[in-house]
Amino acid sequence: MSQRDTCTRFRHMIGKAAVKGRCYHGLSVTRSVQNNHFCAVNPRFIAIVTECMGGGAFIVISVHQVRPRPLSDTTNGSLLTDDVGTLLTTAASPPVLRTVKVWEIPQNGLKDHMTQPCKDLLAHGRRVALIEWHPTARDLLLSSAYDYKVFVWCLDTDVSVIQTPVCVINTHQQLVLSLTFNRDGSLIATTCKDKKIRVIEPRTGRVLQESSSTSHSACKILFLWNVNMLLTTGKSIWNHRQIALWNLEDLSEPVLVEDLDGGSGVIFPFYDPDTHLLYLAGKGDCNIRYYEVTDVKPHINFLAEYHCQFPHRGMGIMPKRGLNVSVCEMFRFYRLVAVRDLLEPLSFCVPRKQSEVFHEDIYPLTAANQPALTAHQWLMGQNQGPVLMSLRPGVKDLQPCHITPPDEPLPCQDTRHLHDIIVDTREWTEDDTQSHDWISSQT
Repeated sequence: MSQRDTCTRFRHMIGKAAVKGRCYHGLSVTRSVQNNHFCAVNPRFIAIVTECMGGGAFIVISVHQVRPRPLSDTTNGSLLTDDVGTLLTTAASPPVLRTVKVWEIPQNGLKDHMTQPCKDLLAHGRRVALIEWHPTARDLLLSSAYDYKVFVWCLDTDVSVIQTPVCVINTHQQLVLSLTFNRDGSLIATTCKDKKIRVIEPRTGRVLQESSSTSHSACKILFLWNVNMLLTTGKSIWNHRQIALWNLEDLSEPVLVEDLDGGSGVIFPFYDPDTHLLYLAGKGDCNIRYYEVTDVKPHINFLAEYHCQFPHRGMGIMPKRGLNVSVCEMFRFYRLVAVRDLLEPLSFCVPRKQSEVFHEDIYPLTAANQPALTAHQWLMGQNQGPVLMSLRPGVKDLQPCHITPPDEPLPCQDTRHLHDIIVDTREWTEDDTQSHDWISSQT
């Protein structure tokens, strides 16, 4: 992997943790050994899996609630917040381990624990391990469990208990370790305990590609859309942590394999498709490596490494629309630090002489908080890239879009290569997008 000083806009990007007054204190962070993030973030809320009797509880707090405050005890299946809310996340409940529960936080907030989810998804035979929302279609969810099955769920129904998924993928004979959608949700990629990588059509369950290499044991996976490749993190036969790059059309052997270190924790990859920046954070590590992905070999160029005082227990990321463009913030992690019961925001910023000026070169159009398709449209075979928005404050020159009814075709003759949609964000307030009250890089 190249570590040369490339001519890139991000070669001077630095990471900076929030000061103590901007961190979230008093959190009873889970001690679970599962290889999950334990944290989900949007521009308004943070959901955190907590430590409690029997496990399975999580709390929801406001992104702006940074004052130190001990949290009340949580019980199984409860959700705790004292701020306003919106549709946020899903979780598995311990009493029924094969259940996926979807929770909806009311707009006027919660005054007490929430114990009744809005949807129960009942079909798995064993404990649910992974869930993933569709990136562009509304009300579509993937789930995977210890029964080795992957289900596609449609939540666009009035019933609260759904027992039949719209698609069942029975390809895997061992536990699925990770799964991810591509940019328009037309493909998924999975890693499995059998050490194989698979590219699958989620509507039919048909396997398009399957790896046969045994030199790299893949754990986590994601799509690198700008180079039409897959990236995996895992281990070598010598138990060294590695990253590997795979040609999406040929998974027989990796295009690139790079040893990182001899650590033991799982490395989670995070990718920004707008700027093509890749971040690697290992569970239990005290560092974050970051790279730039290009279409020129070796494709992944090392930029720098951030070191922190305490190890990561889990990690969530802020969507691009929630970043602070006034300080040239490119990425924001929320690190769970179990040894201190702390959630620490960590921002990566590009130093600019005029940071108060909007910089088009580092802020291209990004995904908006609006679906591009209905669930019915996607199930009928339509694919669509994400709805796009500009992060420029007060933008007025973008044309709004709308979701077409299920019986109407999308305004494009060739549905195989649909362009991304652009949305107007002049009055974007649904999830506090473009709100700059919270500035992570201030001292």
